[in-house]
Amino acid sequence: MKIQAATLEVREKDKMATFSGDVHVFNGDTELKCKSLIVFYEEDPKQPGMKAAEPGPGGEKQIKRIEAKGGVTVVQKEQNAFGENATFNMRENVVTLTGNVVVTTGKDVLRGQRLVVDLTSGVSRMDQGRVEGLFSSGSRNPPGSPPGNTPEKK
Repeated sequence: MKIQAATLEVREKDKMATFSGDVHVFNGDTELKCKSLIVFYEEDPKQPGMKAAEPGPGGEKQIKRIEAKGGVTVVQKEQNAFGENATFNMRENVVTLTGNVVVTTGKDVLRGQRLVVDLTSGVSRMDQGRVEGLFSSGSRNPPGSPPGNTPEKK
């Protein structure tokens, strides 16, 4: 995972790091942009993890949770998701995007208040209030579904 931002504040006692100002996160084929990003971590001497940044104490760190705030955009292949906030629970491998969520895949658009994506199972759920979808004919991937999961035609 690579993170770029204007500023970084580390609170070692609280086991958190806050990136602020035009934050960009790159992780494989996924890119996230937001105004601020809070990374919650724990020390785990048994498993390799994120190396501590200088200055600060050394040692291995494991990321527990990431919170993105302010105009969150997530881009993965041909799918884009937008919302006010996002939380990535690393232990459960679940991403939750909240606040006026819009997911686009090609010309297809899905709108709602909360999108929960289980990255392990590939199951996506849009809930909390009404959900609105606009699908173009010949659609290959419904918005909110992981890219590459093309429904089979019968």
